[in-house]
Amino acid sequence: MFSSPARPPAKTPAKTPAKTLAKTAAKPPAHETVYRRIRDKILFGDLAPGESVTIQGLVAECGVSMTPVREAIRRLTAEGALEFQGNRRISVPRIDGARFAELTFARRQIEPRLVEMAAKRMDQARIDALRAIDDDLNLAIDAGDVKGYMRQNHRFHFTLYRRADSHILLPMAEALWLQFGPLYRIISGKYGTNNLEDQHDEALLALAAGDEKAAARAILDDISQGFEIVAANFGWD
Repeated sequence: MFSSPARPPAKTPAKTPAKTLAKTAAKPPAHETVYRRIRDKILFGDLAPGESVTIQGLVAECGVSMTPVREAIRRLTAEGALEFQGNRRISVPRIDGARFAELTFARRQIEPRLVEMAAKRMDQARIDALRAIDDDLNLAIDAGDVKGYMRQNHRFHFTLYRRADSHILLPMAEALWLQFGPLYRIISGKYGTNNLEDQHDEALLALAAGDEKAAARAILDDISQGFEIVAANFGWD
């Protein structure tokens, strides 16, 4: 009796390298990448209040199809950072004194509360990380790097605010900063970085001492200084 020929062993499917999987998993979808790119243009003053752009222009700039650009615009419009002008054009909203007053009122309520919440969850490693960001901010000021200053200032505040782990107040603060970004760029571009002051050292000392109220007051004073400069420049006192 003849035995049947032995079958060759089944091939084991090739495994995708773990690094490749991690890289693929970490890559954000196109609409998120486009959203961040346009958001940063608004946040750090590449688009001025009232300045308009075309959807097709953004498609060409971002090198993507129309769909992710439309999704990003939809989100930014909902956040108050953009508005439709018709004829496939969008613009950064102009801000008048009344709107400025509402925005500053909201920020004065929300951001100190985020600091209080974050202070309860702070540790020395995170305080050191904030101090390192503030060092980078000071370097940008010394170099007269307006955009670098704006990026590091935003990074300092939101590294702190995210520690609050707030699912309600944090998105509100992010949307409010988006509407302020173009104004800050005008002021910083006009006056440079020579006279920029902040209360970050005071906030860091309060955080290190575990004094959440003092940390909140320092950040309130910090953002209020910026409000006063903007108000004086536009005659919104």
